[in-house]
Amino acid sequence: MRSSFTFLTVLSLLAHAGSAVAQPITAAGQPAQLDVRVAGAQSLRITLKPLTFRDQFPPTPAVVDRPYPAPVLSLREITAPVTKRAAGVDVEVTSGPLTVSVRRGGRLIQQLAFDADGSVSFRLDDQPVLGMGEGGPRPAPGRPWREQPVQFDRRGQLDTMEPRWQSDMYGSRNPVAMLLGTAGWGLFVATPWMQVDLRDPSRGRFVPSMTTPSDTAPQTERNQQQALGKGLPPTNQIVPGLIDLFVFDAADPPAALRDFSRITGPAALPPKWALGYMQSHRTIDNDAQLLAIVDRFRDQQLPIDAVIYLGTGFAPRGWNTKQPSFDFNPDVFTRDPAAVLADMHNRHVKVVVHMVPWDRDRLPGLHGTIPPAPGEIVDGSHILTYWRQHLGLVKAGVDAFWPDEGDWFDLFERIKRHQLYYQGGLSATPNVRPWSLQRNGYPGIAQWGGWVWSGDTESSWKTLEAQIAVGLNYSLSIGPYWGSDIGGFYANSELDGELYARWFQFAAFCGSFRSHGRTWWTRLPWGWGEADMGPREHNNTNTPISADDRRNILASSLNNPAIEPIAKRYDELRYRLLPYTYSLTREARDAGLPLMRALWLHYPNDPQARRVGDEYLWGPDLLIAPIYRKGATTREVYLPAGDWYDWWTAARTSGGRVVTRPIDLATMPIYVRAGAIVAVDPIRQYTSQVVTEPTTLRVYPGADGTATLYEDDGISQEYLAGKGSWIAMSWNDRLRQLTLAPGAPAGASNVVSERTFKLALMPRGEVKTVTYTGKTARIHF
Repeated sequence: MRSSFTFLTVLSLLAHAGSAVAQPITAAGQPAQLDVRVAGAQSLRITLKPLTFRDQFPPTPAVVDRPYPAPVLSLREITAPVTKRAAGVDVEVTSGPLTVSVRRGGRLIQQLAFDADGSVSFRLDDQPVLGMGEGGPRPAPGRPWREQPVQFDRRGQLDTMEPRWQSDMYGSRNPVAMLLGTAGWGLFVATPWMQVDLRDPSRGRFVPSMTTPSDTAPQTERNQQQALGKGLPPTNQIVPGLIDLFVFDAADPPAALRDFSRITGPAALPPKWALGYMQSHRTIDNDAQLLAIVDRFRDQQLPIDAVIYLGTGFAPRGWNTKQPSFDFNPDVFTRDPAAVLADMHNRHVKVVVHMVPWDRDRLPGLHGTIPPAPGEIVDGSHILTYWRQHLGLVKAGVDAFWPDEGDWFDLFERIKRHQLYYQGGLSATPNVRPWSLQRNGYPGIAQWGGWVWSGDTESSWKTLEAQIAVGLNYSLSIGPYWGSDIGGFYANSELDGELYARWFQFAAFCGSFRSHGRTWWTRLPWGWGEADMGPREHNNTNTPISADDRRNILASSLNNPAIEPIAKRYDELRYRLLPYTYSLTREARDAGLPLMRALWLHYPNDPQARRVGDEYLWGPDLLIAPIYRKGATTREVYLPAGDWYDWWTAARTSGGRVVTRPIDLATMPIYVRAGAIVAVDPIRQYTSQVVTEPTTLRVYPGADGTATLYEDDGISQEYLAGKGSWIAMSWNDRLRQLTLAPGAPAGASNVVSERTFKLALMPRGEVKTVTYTGKTARIHF
């Protein structure tokens, strides 16, 4: 009897399974459709949308408009688990709740659960999570920010993802729901705007923010603390239940970043001069002072490529009449401004001016393209309308712009503002690469030449430490070009020559290499060797500061002759490494790789490398270990597996361990990977200066290695047509052989010109000379 009952029960269950009720897919309580597509070699695009939403994808300027293949899975209901293989990964969709699991070869990459409240949960592990844009958390209440640990690993906190102005050690926040799990996964939520909850060690959550904060008043330095723009997407772009996200297999991190670059738009190449040193000016006397400063750079042979001038209102006396303004300040420019700028150009420096946008009421909803597309309404908010006001400055000789503020712009407008200066610049000076430096960024700005700096930071050792982590996370999730104010912006009791020198060393290995801050004479390379610290800007006035405030600047650090030679040493090193660094800009465009690279990017299987946020790789071959402790005499440096060479001594040491490097004030540890081929130029005083000595290719033996040396004219848009010079370099360690060969990618127009190289085999520096003619050359040592 019992056996019969069991048999009948089984039959009943089987019959029920054969007629399983389909589970409809819903989003925000509405019938919905789940689409899964291939987005790249290492990525999928997953879109959940209500059936009332008719478009293929939600509109967002963070994702470039390009054709995507048909979905490999398109579901409106689920009766049983659905599995599909695509791009080498297996995708499984189940219900209760709607769950998408992505695996490769049995390895679970990521598992997403779409919850009824509109949130998306995902799997976490015990490895660091990186990315999430620029900035860090708010300081914990009741504890000074200088005493708080620096956030590199993003786990353990709820991030409300508010884009806002912030000072302290992190600077402005430009968050993005782009997460890279160092265990080998990545997630990017393109729509909607999501808070990121990483407090649960095993499960993360994306929580949609369905409302936008009310607009804030325009900011100035006097009211920034009160008017912190939130800048979330416009509410009219939010569709309840609509989710569009990307999943990356990040077991090979460079491959994942290549896909991310293709999704958000490949980075535009900068003009080569933007990689040079830039000197910012604040309270200005007159145009004679401006030229005298450039002359001093030239006389003291301190390489420089650009001067940047702050606007009036942000300093008592700036380049223009009170911001926002497009008019030169007649109190500063005693001569025709065009003639003064021509004198600057004759001294081989570019001129960059600080700009502040009109307030929100004057520029509501930035939109459009330059030139306008058919059917666009060119109204007061069209980017062409605003750009036209810049044309007089361009005609006078202004080369580039520093658009400040804009924290009240929503995320779409922030991207649009980068587009404004990119397309506007090209419309005014065709075939000349535009450049602008802004403090608001988001994925999608790289295609518009986006460069971002971290805003108004405090001058402190803790800030210097934090900026390393900020730059690395920015570079993994927004774009390849980032920097900070050398010395920090807000002068205080910690600002002295030592801090400036250490920050200068760090900045020589950041995209943006620029000194800026209050008491700006102390941000000149020779400033700490002077007897006077210059204008003491206190609440934006030139009135004398009080005795208490005087202690905020260590005047005792003045008359220090040691600082300028240190700044010069790293300034020159930046220019000597230009061939190596400029090749990285091409790699940023073609492969989506940033200049600053977390160790994890090239050593993903090294558990220690995943956690290192206070040192980084500059390209694939140079390891940079900034000094962020006052009075330090040693620096502990983690070297990944393999052999490494000390840049300064050429001493060879084994990696896979922490080494302790003795240091003095003039030394920041730099190591070179065995197998590296590093191109080093003679010292230039500006990037376009013609030198007669050849480029030296330093070969560091101990492993096989490859590299590509890329060059073009450094200024035109012809690189977009594939015009440039690619030399593929390879080192065979067993044969002791260096090979130079044409290395242009398919479809490129390789410009071949005969050139001479010096080849130096390290550490002894054995030198050979070779003339490369565009044909494969093999050199034996």
